[in-house]
Amino acid sequence: MSGLEKKFATKSKIVNYIINRESTSKVEISKELNLSMPTVLSNVKDLLEKGIIIENGEYESTGGRKAKSIGINPSYRYAMGIVITANHLGMVLVNLKYEIVKSERIRLKFVPDMSYCSQVADFAAKFLDHMNDAEQKEKLLGVGISIPGIINQEQKLVIKSHALKLENYSLSFLEQAFSVPVYFSNDANAAMMAEDMNIYQNAIYLSLNQTLGGAFCIGGNLFSGENQKAGEFGHMILVPQGRKCYCGKSGCADAYCAAGALVGESKDSVEQFMQLLQNNDEKAEKKWEEYLDYLAVLISNLRMAYDMDIILGGEMGGYLSDYMIPLGEKVMKYNGFDHDLRYLKNCSYKKEASAVGAAKHFLQDFIGKI
Repeated sequence: MSGLEKKFATKSKIVNYIINRESTSKVEISKELNLSMPTVLSNVKDLLEKGIIIENGEYESTGGRKAKSIGINPSYRYAMGIVITANHLGMVLVNLKYEIVKSERIRLKFVPDMSYCSQVADFAAKFLDHMNDAEQKEKLLGVGISIPGIINQEQKLVIKSHALKLENYSLSFLEQAFSVPVYFSNDANAAMMAEDMNIYQNAIYLSLNQTLGGAFCIGGNLFSGENQKAGEFGHMILVPQGRKCYCGKSGCADAYCAAGALVGESKDSVEQFMQLLQNNDEKAEKKWEEYLDYLAVLISNLRMAYDMDIILGGEMGGYLSDYMIPLGEKVMKYNGFDHDLRYLKNCSYKKEASAVGAAKHFLQDFIGKI
């Protein structure tokens, strides 16, 4: 690593440390990152001058001058995240602290033609209408777009998407509809990236949306497999000769553990189902018990196969945080090798995690080049 590269790496390391804390101090940074105080002082001075970090208070004095506490300037840069599904468009604006500043979800049926690309760009422009002046536009790094399917990053191609009924679909028209850089990602991979990869060095992410997606990281990096198909947990057979899955097979985990398994072909939303459950509706309670049972089998199988943390995410991940005890009891029934459930985690973003993860691509790239 050259001297310049080492300098960038040190600065990025400091920024990443500050991002994950409300406030910190130069002494703490020096101690926790094992950096010399002169190195910390020079880097913090530069970051303060650029406005990337700000002084946000003072620590209690133990004698002498009070030490200044420092934190990230969240409004220094932003990125937009978009999640495309068969029937909806989700949009988020994420700041440099990885906080959702604005969020919106609209009903928009996916169609594989240019008119859809124009509609997405128009909705995005309206969503960002508060950032119209030159100074605000300069702060937008790019738009990350999450898509349910196997993505070829280099060719900007959807190789296969059962959910959108696509095969070898070019994303170039969608990319060209925007005037800022665009990044495409598989929805489950993006949701995994929304998590703090410093915490989850080795982890599985179960994206429990209307369809079931999955991703996992090893050593803090996403593992995609030889053909970009790693993490297709939704299409592992859970019940041989079981329910018909949208992929054409029978008995897939998707047919039992995706959010869609709770509402079937009815027009009810998952939110409506969960309301019935809270109101002690007998049919809803029975279906919920069955859902948790199948999910417990899937979790147990994945834990046996990979022996790593399992993050429950997607739309159902947001609701499951209130049902971890009954779910945990069922998981323990199927897994006699683990004596506690500390490996089972709740997702950080209960809504639009895929959009957040796609947006984080630009924020992390920016931090890496500070």
